[in-house]
Amino acid sequence: MAEKNQNPLDINGPNFSPNLYLDKMFKESTLRQIMDNENEIVKDTQTLHSDMQTLVYENYNKFISATDTIRKMKNDFKKMEDEMDLLASNMESITSFSEKINSNLQDTRDKISHLSGVHSLLQRLQFLFKLPSTLKGRMKEKNYIQATQDYIHAQRVLQQYGDMPAFQGIKTDCVAILEELKTELRKQFSNPNATTKELMESVDLLLQLEEPPKELCSEFLTCAEKRLSDQLVMLKDQSEQRDIVEFVDLGCSGFLSDLCLIIASFHDMFINRMNIDNTENSEIFENFAAVELEIFVKENMQKYFDLIQSKVDSEQDIADTNTLVQALDRFYMRIEGNTFSKNINFTTMATDIINNAGTKQCKAHLHILKLAFTDTLTKVRQTLTTPKLISQDDSSKNLTELLNSMIVTVVEKTKGVLQDLVAFISPEITFAKKTHFRECFCVDNVREGLVVCFLHHLTSSIKSICSEGILDSKIPPTLILLLSKFCLDFRNGSVRFLLSETDEVFHINQKRHGNAVTNESEIINSMQETAQYLLNYYVRLQGYNCSQMLRKSVETRDWLHTIEPRTVRAVMKRVVEDISAIDATVALLYEDQGTATDENLVHFLLDEILGSAVHRCLEPVLMEPGVVDIICERG
Repeated sequence: MAEKNQNPLDINGPNFSPNLYLDKMFKESTLRQIMDNENEIVKDTQTLHSDMQTLVYENYNKFISATDTIRKMKNDFKKMEDEMDLLASNMESITSFSEKINSNLQDTRDKISHLSGVHSLLQRLQFLFKLPSTLKGRMKEKNYIQATQDYIHAQRVLQQYGDMPAFQGIKTDCVAILEELKTELRKQFSNPNATTKELMESVDLLLQLEEPPKELCSEFLTCAEKRLSDQLVMLKDQSEQRDIVEFVDLGCSGFLSDLCLIIASFHDMFINRMNIDNTENSEIFENFAAVELEIFVKENMQKYFDLIQSKVDSEQDIADTNTLVQALDRFYMRIEGNTFSKNINFTTMATDIINNAGTKQCKAHLHILKLAFTDTLTKVRQTLTTPKLISQDDSSKNLTELLNSMIVTVVEKTKGVLQDLVAFISPEITFAKKTHFRECFCVDNVREGLVVCFLHHLTSSIKSICSEGILDSKIPPTLILLLSKFCLDFRNGSVRFLLSETDEVFHINQKRHGNAVTNESEIINSMQETAQYLLNYYVRLQGYNCSQMLRKSVETRDWLHTIEPRTVRAVMKRVVEDISAIDATVALLYEDQGTATDENLVHFLLDEILGSAVHRCLEPVLMEPGVVDIICERG
């Protein structure tokens, strides 16, 4: 752009050279081009001339207006200069008058200042002389705050001039009144009706009167201890009259609120105040006060926790789980929301109480399940011992319904218990969000302490019905068979269902907890072993009952004088009927597929019986085959 402006051949540039331009045109252009260029330049010149005239005409009025404005401004500035000169002369006149006035009033000003100082001194002296009577008046009015302020206001003067004869009497009276004031303030510590605010005021005034902070600290905590003890006694008295939610609310609004106020007041009155007032000894006193406060808080919180624990223990047998959890959550939120001590984590102690409550609640539900199962066994036993014919048409239906009823009852009661305990891990419960509590409650208490323990109780209680090595004929054999089938069916489906339901409802991840949870196969194997044990016991018991009939039949008969048997004896018919009934009963529960007979076993047993009879007879004589055939046909 700079090179273009400096070009002498640029007709629009400031360095344009007409001669060079013409020389260039004559050399490089034809005549026709020169003429065309001339015509173009003429046209441009005329156009520019016309534009210039237009601009002049359009701005003519503006030029005239600007000229008038400039002329008017000259006149205005002329007037302003005259006024400024007048103002300067006036200022000089004012300054001279002011100097004259100051010089004339200087003596008067000094006198006024002196009189003002004398007046102020007289007021202070008057206040000092009236101080004893003023303090007495404040004491009568029990306006201890104003009395303290009045004394502090005059304290420096008394300390400075108190030894002078004119002020000795005043100082003596003030000291006596001051001791009385301190005594009245200390009485607030032992006043059971004194509020925490009044105690704070008393301590604050005593500190302003330079009482020993350590002594006041101990006295304040002693008084606070009595107040909190009264709160705990009142809370204990209300324990039996209120439910657990009301009890917790009463403790939070009463004891904990007072304790928080005492802690805050203690910090404001002693620790924070001493840091400001006395930096030299503040660290020593702060350590002393912090230790005293920590001991105080720990002891009182422990008493409160013991009271809460006692109330929770007493309510677990009568309060429903939702109410208990609601109360525990309010208790936990209040403890978590306040910092009672920097060195002691009371939230952990509160969590321990909640963990204990969860554990006891699970144990209580486990006890309920055990009682319910015992009651179920009793009802089943009574049902089975009711006289009835085993050959009834609906016998199969009755046993099957009885078995299914047992399984459904146990499963539904267990599910109901789980649904009741799920309140402990409800999303809106604050302490349920803590991982440690969830793992401890869900795994240790619910799954292992309740469900798994109850399943083990099923096998052990069922097994305990049958004394090992002792055949009790008083036990209904059908009950043994029914319980054996119960264990088998429970093993095949209910065990897995209950464990899966527990893991799903309480969000238990078996892979994450590893060995902390009992394996399903362990319980299934225990159920299988119990079922087999009961079945074996049933076989031995029924065999024992049949053998006893045969034994009594043999022992009560005089075989030396008996005649040769010609018919089947009644006892043998009874044994055959009982065995048939046993076979039918077993088939009802274990779904026997037919009446297949182990012929070899039957022949073996018959040979054993025959051999035993031969050895027992003095003169064994075999019966005729025809007679045996007739007996068998009649049998």
